[in-house]
Amino acid sequence: MDERWGLLGVPSSAGAHTPGLEKGPAALRAAGLASLLAGGVLDHGDVPGFRWRADLSRPTAKNVDAVARVASDTAAGVERILAAGQLPFVIGGDCSITVGVVAGFARAGVGPALLYVDGGPDLYTPLTRVNGNLDSMGLAHLLAIPGHVPAVAGVGPVVPLLAVSDVVCYGHSLPAVDHERGLLDRLGITHVHADDVRADPVRAASRARAAIESAGPRFVVHCDVDVLSFNDTPLADVPDSGDEPIGLRLTELAASLSVFASSPRFAGFVLTEVNPDHAPEPDLLPRFSATLAKSLSGSEVSPAR
Repeated sequence: MDERWGLLGVPSSAGAHTPGLEKGPAALRAAGLASLLAGGVLDHGDVPGFRWRADLSRPTAKNVDAVARVASDTAAGVERILAAGQLPFVIGGDCSITVGVVAGFARAGVGPALLYVDGGPDLYTPLTRVNGNLDSMGLAHLLAIPGHVPAVAGVGPVVPLLAVSDVVCYGHSLPAVDHERGLLDRLGITHVHADDVRADPVRAASRARAAIESAGPRFVVHCDVDVLSFNDTPLADVPDSGDEPIGLRLTELAASLSVFASSPRFAGFVLTEVNPDHAPEPDLLPRFSATLAKSLSGSEVSPAR
């Protein structure tokens, strides 16, 4: 096929705190994302979705059966896109869908490294996250950290789907004393703090790109919009406090993504946690989509202030 991108929607909030993320794929399509992507897009439609609901049966792993089913369906969709010779562009949906994306690559015999662009690295498990929202546990399940749920970690052909050497975390705002920050350091996962990105986005992104390129022949970028300052770009399902400095500015994220997407080893993109109900102005999603599409064009974007 001539299209560079294979678009797949995952309208699911199964792993989230509350409903809303299941509306993300439709809202991003309506904002014109597909038409803005350079190289052409073939829309592969949506996997069957799920709207968040209370789950008293598994309070520390809410909606776990739905999370596992959505991840498995996502894996099948990604496998089809790869078979068509396209770059997967997966739009969600909550962060747990990335388990399915990596599983899809693995099912296709293509084990990717993972560049995890996120306000937090999602290293919780049901043993350490009493809220039970599985979108805070995605990377933990990809790595099969003790305490993970086998039904979620096992959607791919192997467990774990990733080794710690396959992962680089980018843009988190974790304090020095923090459960996830401690895990990053104890596991030896390369990570780049938001402070370093704000100081020099291109330099920080180039360092992360070198690290992820050394992890393997191809890598996927996971991007949770909670990496952005909610004051700057109010789209995330769970906003930050709004204090400065917390997340990144959209220009800083765009400059970083352009460095990643210009790599010859860039193999796919996952966009998560867009809650269109949180967008205060009707032009925000179109502007965000245009900026995102430009940053993924393969040519580097200047981090204008």
